[in-house]
Amino acid sequence: MDLNPTNPTASIFGGGASAAAQSAATTQANSALSSDFETFLKMLTAQMQNQDPLNPVDSTEFASQLAQFSSVEQQVRTNDLLAVMGQQLGIMGMGQLQGWVGMTARAEMPVAFQGAPVEVTLNTAAGADLARLVVRDARGGIVAQQDVPPGGGAFTWNGRAETGNTIPAGSYELSVDSFQGEELLGTSTVESQARIVEARLDGGTTVLVMEGGALVPASGVLGLRNPDGA
Repeated sequence: MDLNPTNPTASIFGGGASAAAQSAATTQANSALSSDFETFLKMLTAQMQNQDPLNPVDSTEFASQLAQFSSVEQQVRTNDLLAVMGQQLGIMGMGQLQGWVGMTARAEMPVAFQGAPVEVTLNTAAGADLARLVVRDARGGIVAQQDVPPGGGAFTWNGRAETGNTIPAGSYELSVDSFQGEELLGTSTVESQARIVEARLDGGTTVLVMEGGALVPASGVLGLRNPDGA
């Protein structure tokens, strides 16, 4: 399993450290909240002891202040609990995805071109009578275009520019423009396949690192298969 040694807290085995950090932050927040509540009670007691006996503060106002602070306290505690639960669920989900590492995933993602033809899946708009594959480099510049079947489906991209020359190896974004006559019906991202080399947490979301460097959220995977095609 190819894990990122420079980012252990983000790898599959980094969940414990992340959960520990979350727990420490929650403990600190609860401690601060408890301190604020004690301060509030002291201030409330001092206010009652030093109020003007000829114009005392209405007791219902004290009760209202106490109830409001108690409500805020409970809301903060609830938010902390939900944050911890969310973190734990994220770690559990990532642990289940550990079995995905090494498998080939299909998703809408950039294609890591290494000079050999690449199998992709084209998604075209309904009613299209013309479709054009557009290939862009990492900077967004168009490096190749070609007409493709308007019905979409499986397609082998040969990695060649319009001049017939093979484009340099690298990561490319492939999309399909669908036309009906001269009217553009829409643009869709091409689905490609790559091997999963890592699963990690990124901002609470489980992200898969693909061979070639593409990052894909786990929810974006459209299909899985064993590398041997079984």
